[in-house]
Amino acid sequence: MKRFVSAVFAMAVSFSAFAAGIDSRVYNCAGLHAAITANRFVFINYPSFMDFAVANVSFCSGGEMLQLRSVPTSDNSECLVNYCRHQGGRGN
Repeated sequence: MKRFVSAVFAMAVSFSAFAAGIDSRVYNCAGLHAAITANRFVFINYPSFMDFAVANVSFCSGGEMLQLRSVPTSDNSECLVNYCRHQGGRGN
């Protein structure tokens, strides 16, 4: 039981960290993609991005489409990630 509670706590803390936002520059590009895939979406709080990167189009709402944007990572100044964009203009 103690192990189960510890695992649930670790998952909650981990998810909270991703929900609060991550700095893409702490990850390499492959690591950032892995974090997005594992969590399905993450908020990237890099000043020129400040939006959610998503694993795939199923995380976009109606009227949005998937688009690629670049964010800097530790190994790539233009790591491409998916984000949802309103069909009529720029993202949120």
